[in-house]
Amino acid sequence: MARQKKGEEPSAGAPWLNTFADLMNLLLCFFVVLFAFSSVDAEKYEQVAASFANNFSIFKGGGSAINEGQLISTGIKQMNNLGEYEDTMGEASKETGENLDSDSEINMKLMEEKKEVSQTMYDKLADLSEKYKVNDYMGISIDSSFNYVKLSLSGSILFDSGEAAIKKDALQLFSKVGDILRTFDGYKIELEGHTDNVPIRNSKFESNNWLSSARALNAATYLIEEKGLSPATLSWTGRGEYDPVASNSTEEGRAKNRRVEIKIYNDVGK
Repeated sequence: MARQKKGEEPSAGAPWLNTFADLMNLLLCFFVVLFAFSSVDAEKYEQVAASFANNFSIFKGGGSAINEGQLISTGIKQMNNLGEYEDTMGEASKETGENLDSDSEINMKLMEEKKEVSQTMYDKLADLSEKYKVNDYMGISIDSSFNYVKLSLSGSILFDSGEAAIKKDALQLFSKVGDILRTFDGYKIELEGHTDNVPIRNSKFESNNWLSSARALNAATYLIEEKGLSPATLSWTGRGEYDPVASNSTEEGRAKNRRVEIKIYNDVGK
């Protein structure tokens, strides 16, 4: 009797297909998670990628760290901690915003206070200039940041051309200015000498810087020695031609630039 052929056993299929199917499932899960995090920034993407690398070995590495390793390289747990991390960052941002608002409010209040004090100082100077009858010779103004009130006197009233000594016929006027300044005892007072840009032509001074500095020093010395202002709160400097208030192209402008300025600083915020 003829031998019957043995039936072939059904094949279980290629073994690599199982591995491939598992890999496809993992990739599908991976892209689903990526899609869910599509609105998350690059930093959170790195956190998700690192988590997959630690748990499924899809990526190499995965040991990168954020904030000194606070989140990455801790497995699935790091995904659970992500919400807590976001809450913490949100609270920090909120606190920072509140601090900024608080600082802005403080700065506004400080500016308002400086403005109010400067206006009071201005009104006082205006009243005193009328009282001592020097308002026709002296300008009064407030700086835009409300740090000081400024008195401005024409240099031609106080000094002869090219000279640093106060003119004798100007001493009475400057004495009254000193009386006004004495009412601001304890305030920081800064005295500045200014010139035009015409080069000086005499043997006493090398430049307008030297001339303006000498004028400021002589005026300050008079206020200290004759009017009793404290050298601890009174300072002086020469600015030469470098802070003009008008154009030096005309005689009128040059006359305005030849001046002495006295700045009285308020003490708000000091």
